[in-house]
Amino acid sequence: MTPDLHARHRAVLPDWLALYYDRPLELTHGEGRHVWDADGNRYLDFFGGILTTMTAHALPEVTKAVADQAARIVHSSTLYLNRPMIELAERVAQLSGIPDARVFFTTSGTEANDTALLLATAHRRSGQILAMRNSYHGRSFSAIGITGNRGWSPTSLSPLQTLYVHGGVRTRGPYAHLSDAAFTEACVADLRDMLGQTRGDVAALIAEPIQGVGGFTSPPDGLYARFRDVLAEQGILWISDEVQTGWGRTGEHFWGWQAHADAGPPDLLTFAKGIGNGMSIGGVVARADVMNSLDAHSISTFGGSPVTMAAGLANLSYLLEHDLQGNARRVGGLLIERLRAIAATNPCVREVRGRGLMIGVELVTPGTDTANPEAASAVLESCRAEGLLIGKGGGHSTSVLRVAPPLTLTVAEAEQGAAILERALRNAGDGPPR
Repeated sequence: MTPDLHARHRAVLPDWLALYYDRPLELTHGEGRHVWDADGNRYLDFFGGILTTMTAHALPEVTKAVADQAARIVHSSTLYLNRPMIELAERVAQLSGIPDARVFFTTSGTEANDTALLLATAHRRSGQILAMRNSYHGRSFSAIGITGNRGWSPTSLSPLQTLYVHGGVRTRGPYAHLSDAAFTEACVADLRDMLGQTRGDVAALIAEPIQGVGGFTSPPDGLYARFRDVLAEQGILWISDEVQTGWGRTGEHFWGWQAHADAGPPDLLTFAKGIGNGMSIGGVVARADVMNSLDAHSISTFGGSPVTMAAGLANLSYLLEHDLQGNARRVGGLLIERLRAIAATNPCVREVRGRGLMIGVELVTPGTDTANPEAASAVLESCRAEGLLIGKGGGHSTSVLRVAPPLTLTVAEAEQGAAILERALRNAGDGPPR
């Protein structure tokens, strides 16, 4: 990338629009698990445009579906019958596990969560929302209002009354020292206590099964099942934010909520990112009585676009036919164990956590529990220098490395990426990147 392009970016785009790296990258094309920059450098992609390139860059089945549909008609809006939208909705409804499901398509995860909040508050006639501490649900006004992560919440103003619940972060906070069972009991008690302090009916709890921007943190399995029992006593809805955890990325399950399956499916499920493999698709799945509770007309100009729906159908078919959930479980399991072995001898690493191909590596100042965002930035730079792209996040600061490659990742590519990460982590422990 030429310095001129960076200067042009800064001249016309907001200061708060984040860029990675001291010398930001211009990515020009990709194939499989690799991308290339404007200078011709090739990178192994372990972040997939923020967990969005789910199967592979330039997947032929998806690019062909997009081209074929674009040659017929690009746009119509939801005012007309749309065969690709109906076909994708049928598949998503069936896969969701929600009985008598209805699907509404949006253009992003933010808009999907915004829609879920509209449905829940309208259905329950309440503007009170329960959200998890350390959470992130998007950048719209309402989504920011339920985000429990200070670094991604630029205003305290909100159209909603939000109450934050313990449980999304297992290894930090006042319950971190407890066993999994005791941690769950403490969080359930906290939820009951909070509900006892609220005035009026709470509309819903919204929760990411694995917190994405928060650093790939999660509660013990079954916690949301216990929460669901408490919520059901008052008719409170459960919204599972599957924008990052959906479509088999965790390996063990197709949806993140299935780690808490004793409660059955959520009342509402939101999705986005990976289903489009880079095309702008988001959406909400809900029980019919919840989805149909709005008493006004509505449309979507761009949600359900014939082109994006064609991409989603092709991408979902490829994922299911090639058992990419199974690949995420197998290759992701190997990668996690490899990273844990690396961490065992590196004092900068506090924890390696995650499931499947959704892995977080939390960095601290050696000998302490203090988050170390400087080390995370140094590792990102070192990895880039060796041809690997990763992400970062975390609730206390951006001190967690986020590893989330396309689900077609091979064992050889996992080993290559782990070797680069090992050297970068060693450099971070020794000082500035080499």
